[in-house]
Amino acid sequence: MKHILTFILLISAAFGQANPSASPPAAQPSSSPAPQTIPVDQQNSAKAQALIQSAIQALGGQAYLEIQDVSQEGRTYSFHLGTPNSTGVLFWRYYKFPDQERVEVTKQRDVIYVYQGDRGYEVTYKGVVNMDTKALNDYLRRRDYSLEMVLRRWIHEPGVAFFYEGTTVAAQKPAEQVTIINSKNQGVTLYFDIHTHLPIKKSFSWRDPGDRQRNIEEEVWDNYRDAQGVMTPFSVTRYYNGDMSNQRFLNTVKYNQGLKDSMFVPGQAAVGIKK
Repeated sequence: MKHILTFILLISAAFGQANPSASPPAAQPSSSPAPQTIPVDQQNSAKAQALIQSAIQALGGQAYLEIQDVSQEGRTYSFHLGTPNSTGVLFWRYYKFPDQERVEVTKQRDVIYVYQGDRGYEVTYKGVVNMDTKALNDYLRRRDYSLEMVLRRWIHEPGVAFFYEGTTVAAQKPAEQVTIINSKNQGVTLYFDIHTHLPIKKSFSWRDPGDRQRNIEEEVWDNYRDAQGVMTPFSVTRYYNGDMSNQRFLNTVKYNQGLKDSMFVPGQAAVGIKK
């Protein structure tokens, strides 16, 4: 009898362990970390920065970033409220990154504008005079917002913010739009060709300290060609508050010719100077 009772107890224990209605053991915490979710604003910023890097590569990559000086020759046209007010003037432009520039105009090259840092001068056969304050401020503003300054300086500054703003149409082309705001709270919007990634338009606004009105300046780049490994727009059009203000058509472009500093010294930039 004792042996039968022991057998029954063993059978009952076995069935009790196999009973599916018994409570399962407590789940052990997983050792794998939970997947991290990247905030939407960081994803947006990363997309904007990736598009900017694609544009730099399309422009020539390292060849573009290592441009030290530029020599251009072409014809420029000025406009007033969108209407041409000249038949076009020949120009020769010499630029040394980041803040030296010399522009010679007219067929005789007898009018020269020299920019050195934040100063500007007009040089003619009469001598050297300081540039008109408004004309100089307009030039300095365009230089501060130039594509070269944005892609080679702005994007590396501390506190700069990037915003991807989706697809749009710019200069009659499908484009992707990115806005960059630097630590000075200056903002510029760039439009990149959706197929080539090349910059096709730039837009920025500023408030006139005199009348407190906000003005919008735009620049459109077209007719890109390869010049020494750098994709270069041979057509540049500027707009001021929606009206065309200037057009430039380039005939020749050369990079890194080793321009001499003397070209950008007003006292030495005499008319007819040999380069």
